[in-house]
Amino acid sequence: MTSPLADVADRIYEALARVIDPEIRRPITELDMVGAITVSNDGRASVVIKLTIIGCPAADTIERDVRNATATVDGVIGVEVDVTIMTREERRALTEKLRGAKRVMPFGPDSLTRIYAISSGKGGVGKSTLTANLAVSLAAKGLSVGLIDADVFGFSIPGILGIPDAKPTQVDDMILPPVAHGVKVISIGMFVDRTSEGGTAVSWRGPMLHRTIQQFLTDVYFGDIDVLLLDLPPGTGDVAISVGQLLPHAEVIVVTTPQAAAAEVAERSGLVARQTGQRVIGVIENMAGLLQPDGSVLDLFGSGGGAEVAARLQVPVMASVPLSMTLREGGDSGNPVVLARPVDAASVAIASVAAQLAARGRGLAGRKLGLTVA
Repeated sequence: MTSPLADVADRIYEALARVIDPEIRRPITELDMVGAITVSNDGRASVVIKLTIIGCPAADTIERDVRNATATVDGVIGVEVDVTIMTREERRALTEKLRGAKRVMPFGPDSLTRIYAISSGKGGVGKSTLTANLAVSLAAKGLSVGLIDADVFGFSIPGILGIPDAKPTQVDDMILPPVAHGVKVISIGMFVDRTSEGGTAVSWRGPMLHRTIQQFLTDVYFGDIDVLLLDLPPGTGDVAISVGQLLPHAEVIVVTTPQAAAAEVAERSGLVARQTGQRVIGVIENMAGLLQPDGSVLDLFGSGGGAEVAARLQVPVMASVPLSMTLREGGDSGNPVVLARPVDAASVAIASVAAQLAARGRGLAGRKLGLTVA
C-alpha cells in the first residue's frame, strides 16, 4: 500500500505528462527529463528537471510549465523546481530513443511522411514565399509540418517566417529545428555568421551542397511529421539533383509565373525531377494578375503560363495565385499572409493548395507495414 506522500508524487508525475518540450514536441516524462519528485509532510513538492543542454532556449518555458502543472495536483501547497542538465549518457539515450541507435535518414521510401519539393525554373517567381505560406497553412489545418530551406545560396525562409535570427538546438549530433507558426524549420541561414550589416553569403560547390542537404535530412530531428516541404533553389543544379538522389520518391510542385518565357524554363525543372524518379503532381501559377478597383484584372506578367506548363507536364494547375501587396508585405515582415489576412485572394489560393495536399493524407498504399503472420 503506497503512502499518501508517494501517491501525491505519482500524481505529480502524471500531471507532468501534460508538459510538452517546445522543441521536441513530446511530453517531458516520455523524454526522461523528469528526475526525483519528493513531497514534504506539509505538502511542499520538489521536482528535478533534466534539460538536454546548458543554455537550453526552452528552459524558462519548461520550468514554468512544470511549476504550473505540479501546482494543480491536490495536496500540493508549494512547488520548488530544481533545473539540472542531462549527463552525456542520458543525452545519448535520449537521441537513441528519438531516432534509433543508428543515424539513418528517416524519410525513406517506407516513410509515411508526404514529401513535397517545391521547384521553379528561374528565380523571382515567389517560390519561397509560396512554400512558407503553404507550410503555415498546412500546420493551421492541424498537420505536423517540417520545412527545409534547401535554397542554400538564396535562403530566405527564416525571414519570411519571422525568425531571421533563430538558431537550432544541438543535442550531441542531433539538431532540433526552431518552430515558427507551428512549422519546424531548418535553413543554412541558421548556421552561417551574419555581418554587422545583417547580411551574409554562402559560396559552396557541389559536394558541400550535397552534404548539407543530407545532414538536414539525417541529423535534424523533425519527429513523426505528416508533411515535409523542401524549398528548392531555382533551376536544375546540384541541389535539385541531390534531392532527387536522396528523395527519389518525393513529389514535386512546379511554380511559375504567367509569362511565357518563365513557363518554358519552369517546365525544365519538372523534367529533371522526373529523370531522378520523382513525380510531378501539379503546377502553381504565381503573380497571376493584379485586381483593380473596378474589378478588372491587370495581367502584368501576361497570362496562360501556368496552364501551358501544366499541359506540357500533363499535370493539373493546383492554383493561380494573384499578385498581392499583402502577400509581399507579409514576407517582408515575417507575418505570413495566410494567418495575417486569410481572406486575401492570395491566401485563399494558397489555402486551396494546402487543402488539396491535406486531403491526400499519409497513404499506406505500397508501404511496408512491418507485420508478420503469427
